[in-house]
Amino acid sequence: MRSEHRILIGKVGLDGHDRGAKVISLALEDAGYDVVYSGLRQTPEAIADAAVSEQVDLVGLSILSGAHTTLVPRVMKLLADAGCDAPLVVGGIIPTADRTMLSDAGVAAIFGPGDPIAEIVEAIDRILGVADAPLDAS
Repeated sequence: MRSEHRILIGKVGLDGHDRGAKVISLALEDAGYDVVYSGLRQTPEAIADAAVSEQVDLVGLSILSGAHTTLVPRVMKLLADAGCDAPLVVGGIIPTADRTMLSDAGVAAIFGPGDPIAEIVEAIDRILGVADAPLDAS
């Protein structure tokens, strides 16, 4: 069941654009997930601390600043160092070459502008092992 899973949606770095993160947060809540939104301009340390303290099952980072090749590996290291094994997904403007690097580093999924929300929810369902969950949580 989706309601048994907690997801952190984080905005890391100096990126001040949060519309996508808020839309995804609301879509995941509407689908039945328990969602924690970090707010803007968080440090990698703050994201990792929140993931641990909130006991999340998945971390989603929204990055539009172009700093994904620095910030994503940093968050992943901090999560690992803290013993948090929550999968990490990334959304934002991620060039194709960087998608390969991030996937090879262990990012569970990468989403971009225009990806259908239903497909994002379905991908997260698969990652969390709730792929058979109905899209309508009501």
